[in-house]
Amino acid sequence: MPNGQHHQVLIVGGGTAGITVAAILRRRARNIAIAIVEPAQEHYYQPSLTLVGAGVYPLAKTHRPQASVIPPGVTWIRDAAKSFEPGKNTVQLQNGDALTYDYLVVCTGVKLDWDKIAGLADTLGRNGVCSNYSPTTAGYTWECVQKLKAGDKVVCTQPPMPFKCPGAPQKIVYLIADRLRRRGIRKDCMLDFFTHAPAIFGVPYFARALVKVAARYGIGVHYQQNLAAVDGQGKTATFEFVGDNRKGERENVPFDLLHVSPPQSPHDNIKSSPLANASGWVEVNQATMQHVRYQNVYSLGDVCSTPNSKTAAAVRKQAPVVANEIATAVAGKLVLGAYDGYASCPLTTAIGKTILAEFCYGGKVTPTLPLNPSKERWVGWRIKLTGLPLMYWHYMLKGYVWFPKHNTDFKEEAP
Repeated sequence: MPNGQHHQVLIVGGGTAGITVAAILRRRARNIAIAIVEPAQEHYYQPSLTLVGAGVYPLAKTHRPQASVIPPGVTWIRDAAKSFEPGKNTVQLQNGDALTYDYLVVCTGVKLDWDKIAGLADTLGRNGVCSNYSPTTAGYTWECVQKLKAGDKVVCTQPPMPFKCPGAPQKIVYLIADRLRRRGIRKDCMLDFFTHAPAIFGVPYFARALVKVAARYGIGVHYQQNLAAVDGQGKTATFEFVGDNRKGERENVPFDLLHVSPPQSPHDNIKSSPLANASGWVEVNQATMQHVRYQNVYSLGDVCSTPNSKTAAAVRKQAPVVANEIATAVAGKLVLGAYDGYASCPLTTAIGKTILAEFCYGGKVTPTLPLNPSKERWVGWRIKLTGLPLMYWHYMLKGYVWFPKHNTDFKEEAP
């Protein structure tokens, strides 16, 4: 017979969001009983995978055993959620167990939809087809970069929104270009960036700066073209036009290195649940992170419906809101929401240079440092390479929440 267990706070997902919320709650209210449902045995710091693909960060430093990041006193249920029954305060597990809860936090992340691109799954990780979006393939990106020679063609893609880390698809383009420049063969290779979007970046202030970076490297930027198919052996990528002028037309593009940023979506157990909106995302209030129909359910991170960029920095701001909401609700106090849509995307424009893009709902620029945020700086690189991983492992996942305030009164000037 399936077992039944009740938990005061049940967190489904032990990635960045789940661990951070649990850690904050343990610091805020140690008497609250918390359980995390997570099948993975390894926990990854995903933002560094771009650096792995560029050969400047070892893959071994991006992950640690899951057991080492589970906060003390939190129960780890080593299984995956099969289905959700929020009307009954119940989560069904893959092993047949049924868990009940007082409060549910859903942070299951997103699914990488490799199969949505014809032929991709069959050739990913060989034939020069790589991706920094998975720890199993990021190392192969660096292998491919090292093999580039004069006359080779590099093609990088960006899928339709939403997807996690909105700058990652183009970060690798700039890092590859800089690698080729340092080897003295940049002008002898062709670099192209194909994006489904009508702009190079979703925040116009930073898009203006990034267009200049691409032009400096001589990167061809192709808008409103979506990767539809890959022929690995034939070294050909097929793109479909999505803009009104040539909508539906297809174009074959040869490559020697193809870096794919895959389409992404909620996992099937989320899409099919009562928690999802029409697009499949967990439907929450964008300020409180509380579900719009089930008051004892919260969601954050990549799987929720908030219209912000899906980044670890967003989780850093969302997690204290969720933890505060639950802790005050348990104590019977007034609940106040405070998430303003903050996200950060350190855009690595060269080895040693980064644009620190920070913004909130509506694309409003909200820098933390008192510097022009559109400029490429070495300090941003050090923050990306060293500072943020240290903060992640030793501060954020430990439940510490203080951080300098981002400037919501920043006045934009032309980059």
